[in-house]
Amino acid sequence: MNRKRTLGMGITLALVLAIGIDVGRAEGKSSTVKGYVLDSACALTKNLSKPISADCAVACAKAGSPLVILADDGTIYWPVSDTSSLPAKGQNDRVIAFAGQKVSAQGTVYTKGGSHGIVIEKIEAVR
Repeated sequence: MNRKRTLGMGITLALVLAIGIDVGRAEGKSSTVKGYVLDSACALTKNLSKPISADCAVACAKAGSPLVILADDGTIYWPVSDTSSLPAKGQNDRVIAFAGQKVSAQGTVYTKGGSHGIVIEKIEAVR
């Protein structure tokens, strides 16, 4: 009976692996994102194409609203931390210097359920 149980567990494991249930790290794509840095609430609720002002974005960020990158095509990218070192942490400190500005951010982009996140490797203002 023990042998049958072991065999059954082995078959179950083989089936799980065969159908490709992903329990590992998500695959990201190296990419460059260009857009404006603004607070997430304004990006989502006000349908802005660019920030109202840098001061507004900074004030919202200091109040706790996550800053995002609003790409030219309207896609919102959430700056996220690299999870190679946990716990994950907010990225406002990293992007607040660019609040209200157009930027070019290079990094790894992840997409899940319609949301887009970017682990920023390099970010700079665009003129």
